[in-house]
Amino acid sequence: MKIFLLICLLLFLWGFFIEPQLIVLKKYKIKSEDLRGQRVVFVGDLHIATWQKGRLKRIVKKINKQNPDIVLSSGDFVSGYLPHKTLPIEDIGEELRKINSTHGFYAVLGNHDWWQNGARIREVLSRNGIKILENSSIKLNINDKEISIAGVEDLQTRIPNPQKALRKTSPTTILLMHNPDTFFDIKERVFLTLAGHNHGGQVKLPFYGALIVPAASGTKFADGIFEENGNTLIVTKGLGNSILNARFCCPPEIVIIDFE
Repeated sequence: MKIFLLICLLLFLWGFFIEPQLIVLKKYKIKSEDLRGQRVVFVGDLHIATWQKGRLKRIVKKINKQNPDIVLSSGDFVSGYLPHKTLPIEDIGEELRKINSTHGFYAVLGNHDWWQNGARIREVLSRNGIKILENSSIKLNINDKEISIAGVEDLQTRIPNPQKALRKTSPTTILLMHNPDTFFDIKERVFLTLAGHNHGGQVKLPFYGALIVPAASGTKFADGIFEENGNTLIVTKGLGNSILNARFCCPPEIVIIDFE
């Protein structure tokens, strides 16, 4: 009985106090002639709480250490549902401004961002050099090739329109979305789609996987890389937590995508 209680205590300490503080690197290699030699750093669901400015500094430092060519985010920069639960967006923007990348930082906003005044969050992040995409796209010149970064609005709080976002985009387009359920609405062929929102479920059981995922698709797109109808989707576990401030077998991650 004592051993059982000790194991429970250790698991509790790990899930609530240790694993949530970790930041691991999840690496993918994808073939692309147009993006050959480029590195994308992709982050989502930062959920920076009032006491986590030091953690945000760690995240920024770790991103810069990867020498990214492009930085992308699937949103949910703030934490919780109310302003007093999150680090002020002005402080978040000020730290994220320190991220260095060759071709810029692009993002969409998530449901928590819109629940806490998305228009103001968009304005502050934009002022700090982060381009917010809302059913829109932007074109970059990389390797003398035209590359598009597109983004759709959040599924819960706005009206995502992939067709509008992908209008007049390049053959090589990276599409950002917050909720991966929007992936089902893509009718076009898209080179790569990136999403977050699900946090990998936050709690996973060995040999079983995520217990609960906040998406209509259930655990289908909890996290990882997927192929559907000729399109590729990567879903990040994210960096922060929501509802339950715990993680188990699902550490916070920064996604690194190298093109070869």
